[in-house]
Amino acid sequence: MMQAEVPISTDVVLVGGGHTHALVLRQLAMVPLPGVRLTLITDLVDTPYSGMLPCHVSGRYGFDESHIDLRPLTQFARCRLLIDRAVGLDMANQRVLCGHHPPVSFDLLSIDTGSTPKTVAVPGAAEYAIAAKPVPHLLRHWQQVLDQVRQSPTTPITLAVVGGGVGGVELTLAMEERLHRLLQQLGVAAENLTIHLFHRGAALAPGRNRWTRRRLGQIMAERGIQLHLNEAVTAITQDPETGQRVIRGESGLSVRGDRVFWVTSATAPEWLQGSGLSLDDQGFIQVGDTLQTLSHPNVFAAGDVATMVNHPRPKAGVFAVRQAKPLCRNLLRHLRGEPLKPFYPQREFLTLIDVGYGKTIACRGPFAVETRLARWWKDRIDQSFMDKFRDLPPAGPMSSAPTPSSTSLTTSPLPHSPTPPCAGCGSKVGSDALTAALQQVKQDFPERQTPDNNLLIGLDPADDAAVVTVPPGVAMVHTVDFFPALINDQFVFAQICLKHCLGDLYAMGAKPQTVLAIVQIPYATATKQADTLYPLLAGIQTGLLATGATLAGGHTIVGPQLALGFACNGLADPARLWRKGGMQPGDVLILTQPLGTGTLFAADMQYRAKGRWIEAAIAAMLTPNQGAADTFRTYQATACTDITGFGLLGHLLEMAQAAGVAVALELDTLPILPGARETLAQEFVSSLYAQNLAAARALADAARHAQHPDYPLLFDPQTAGGLLAAVPAATAEACLERLCHQGYTAAKIGYIMDTNVSSHAITIQHWG
Repeated sequence: MMQAEVPISTDVVLVGGGHTHALVLRQLAMVPLPGVRLTLITDLVDTPYSGMLPCHVSGRYGFDESHIDLRPLTQFARCRLLIDRAVGLDMANQRVLCGHHPPVSFDLLSIDTGSTPKTVAVPGAAEYAIAAKPVPHLLRHWQQVLDQVRQSPTTPITLAVVGGGVGGVELTLAMEERLHRLLQQLGVAAENLTIHLFHRGAALAPGRNRWTRRRLGQIMAERGIQLHLNEAVTAITQDPETGQRVIRGESGLSVRGDRVFWVTSATAPEWLQGSGLSLDDQGFIQVGDTLQTLSHPNVFAAGDVATMVNHPRPKAGVFAVRQAKPLCRNLLRHLRGEPLKPFYPQREFLTLIDVGYGKTIACRGPFAVETRLARWWKDRIDQSFMDKFRDLPPAGPMSSAPTPSSTSLTTSPLPHSPTPPCAGCGSKVGSDALTAALQQVKQDFPERQTPDNNLLIGLDPADDAAVVTVPPGVAMVHTVDFFPALINDQFVFAQICLKHCLGDLYAMGAKPQTVLAIVQIPYATATKQADTLYPLLAGIQTGLLATGATLAGGHTIVGPQLALGFACNGLADPARLWRKGGMQPGDVLILTQPLGTGTLFAADMQYRAKGRWIEAAIAAMLTPNQGAADTFRTYQATACTDITGFGLLGHLLEMAQAAGVAVALELDTLPILPGARETLAQEFVSSLYAQNLAAARALADAARHAQHPDYPLLFDPQTAGGLLAAVPAATAEACLERLCHQGYTAAKIGYIMDTNVSSHAITIQHWG
């Protein structure tokens, strides 16, 4: 029987989550892309919107109001999201080189990584100044400033900003407003605050009209900001006694400050050097009118990282936003094999400079005005931009695509993709694709090819089956698990799935020996099958490296979606196996990992989970269980299990029934993933949740406990969850301390009682 899905035949990769790419993704979400796999590589899941950043610093906008959450956006656009940074390009093989992922293949590439402030030429700037980008780094330091003032409001504080362009001016004024208001709230005189602004030019905001430049200088004076014009910073040092920064100017001026913020002219990312792309003298990517690079017609660039050779413009967000529609249109035209259309940026543009305290300067050409109306106008523009990424329509079936609107960017379909493959044995991945992926992993990750003396026959060379020797005096422990991908990053998903599948071995006290992979990859051409398998196999090898186990073989097929599982075997001393029934009265229950993956990913499927929540959940799911198992062994755990699909209460009930004991569970001590309470409050639960609720029958006074906000987490199914162990009371405190020292978010969540204490298997203690 033939399948309806269209095989993947083309990879479109977007590098960088800047304004342009965010809008392109929003537009591509409305266009059917049969046969196209879309990928975004970005090191930030929350990308800051530059138009709102100054007002975020001043406190007018919160974090979520001023940042674009790329995770729901990529979900909506059916786009693979890889949280990583590009470090280079392999143009010969058309691959993006990443910091932590295996290389990513592309047929069509677009780059929108932005720029960074130029600090290299000034001695000490890289060490002692805080660059405006990356923005998360800037905001962390800014939060430290606010915390410092709150903790010690009477201590004088001095800040310095280097760079008198529009960005530096807005940041300086935003900082002054926020700190001035904060000191007022704390009842402290504003004289405790001193701010210096250094600018190498004769007037602020170069490129803007005379009135605007003069007015900005007046505002600085009115706010008590010490302005140093015609003063290029030549060095920054640190006073070894006070820790203050010492800013030295070209005139011999020397100023001390607690922190120095660097907001100077933009420079290009270093990794572009040697990429083979066409670059200008400053290292920015040269593009033509179609936004294609001059060197490679299948590589596009936009935003601050690009320079339009025929229409040079300042590095400003307004141009990045305007480039989105022509970039999206030309990407689609390139995919369809149609002629591309040129884009001509406007010569003059409106600049809205936020000066704080509810006022904004609006200037265009020789005209300028400073009013509260301009502030309202700017807010309307910014909110309109951000509205494009808020409240995205609910998700439908995974295979469905949004219906193109009447204003769709495409009116003709993409070229026909290859015929989908058959089911049955005809759905196997071809030997050429499998061999190519395995060879690529061996070539790119030689350190992960660990020999196993117990493996007689495995992948190299391959045979009909794997053959493993069993050392004398040990028992073999077997387990198997398999499930569809919950994230579309194959490299990370493989590591999550492997941890999940190995959890049963660690829960039994076994050491993993070999695994067999069971793989289903989406329908694709042979080349794209290899490109899909490659990061998956690289993720498996990465995950296995810490375990000492070996990938001995497996089976691969094509299907409607990515799925993965493992048949695992481990070795254990038969006399030291952990059993669920080993718990003893008086033992303390310790859980090694926070709960909430079920509700978080249920919300994620509907674009309602924040990207930073999902990233925190992924980090927890990637935390290996091996160290926790070793610690539990050291501190004489009597029983252990891993928390997975049946949820905490389901797995705990199995342990209690097997041991014939009762459990006192402390609901208030449960470790919980960020965002899980919020998604539960919105009633996002896993499809397995309703079945897991059956375990409530063993709970004393379940109806009353159901009012506790964390109660649903007892039934929340966990993917790649942590270990739950019963540890003797005498060693429990030391065990918990050791786990936390190892980096686990571990907690004591209860203790074991004799059955004559309670008529129910599980009793909740200490709440209400």
